Amino acid sequence: MGFSDNSKGLILAMASSAFIGSSFILKKKGLKRAGASGTRAGVGGYTYLLEPLWWAGMITMIVGEVANFVAYVYAPAVLVTPLGALSIIVSACLAHFMLKERIQKMGIVGCITCIAGSVVIVIHAPQEHTPSSVQEIWTLATQPAFLIYVAATLSIVLALILHFEPRYGQTNILVYLGICSLMGSLTVVSIKAIGIAIKLTLDGINQMAYPQTWFFLTVAAICVITQLNYLNKALDTFNAAIVSPVYYVMFTTLTIIASVIMFKDWSGQNVSSIASEICGFITVLSGTIILHATREQEPPPPVGTVTWYVSGDSMKSPEDEHLITLRSSEYYEP
Repeated sequence: MGFSDNSKGLILAMASSAFIGSSFILKKKGLKRAGASGTRAGVGGYTYLLEPLWWAGMITMIVGEVANFVAYVYAPAVLVTPLGALSIIVSACLAHFMLKERIQKMGIVGCITCIAGSVVIVIHAPQEHTPSSVQEIWTLATQPAFLIYVAATLSIVLALILHFEPRYGQTNILVYLGICSLMGSLTVVSIKAIGIAIKLTLDGINQMAYPQTWFFLTVAAICVITQLNYLNKALDTFNAAIVSPVYYVMFTTLTIIASVIMFKDWSGQNVSSIASEICGFITVLSGTIILHATREQEPPPPVGTVTWYVSGDSMKSPEDEHLITLRSSEYYEP
């Protein structure tokens, strides 16, 4: 007895979450190894490209994304999208055992809050119309409202890259992940267009001759490369158990916003459904704040001081001699 389409989509979505959650950890370990022997990705280095473990994580992520893409072919987004939260759980569990990254109790509460809020949003998200051709997607993408969204997104991304990243990139996780998520919301449109083009072409209706198909392919490539670059920086700079849920929440939120603007989904919804979605957004925001506020901090430097007075022939007073001061409790004797 064969599997139903929904069952196939469910299995693919769960496998996708397992692969993507694992990829965060593999890439993080690869980034750590690369950072130990070269310039860290968080400060602009690219030595991780020579690290096999990072490539293992990259391949694992690609497999997960492909499985997720195919899952949408068999099952509706309402079923597939919430299962992306499983990658958060996989990533947090593996980070605990493999990276020794501990998440505080309130961080766990924040993670659960993020997942709950995201699920509420997806459950109440309206069903979108599936375009039947690349030209139809192009018509939707060139609507004035969506063009304004694209312009605003690109403006925010440029501001984050040029102004906020040099000042706050190493201390605020929302800078790197904001860039990833904003570009990701644009990736969704392009990937959907490419998927429809491939499906129609396989059915005998060639879509490769349309310039829109290649335009969407180019946009998708640019967006994916940008996402990966800043996701690497986020993983190299911040705790993987925090990066995964915050990235999931921001990406899901912005994708739904883009969908609402592009497909005018709220126009056919009642007040109750819209209110539920807004409550979901507030819940997600609260969870994100809790996660960020309880991020594991670096341990403070140890307390203790010993001073050596260096002299060629005799010991001198501190005012007359060069001093070498070690601030370490290991050498401190009361």
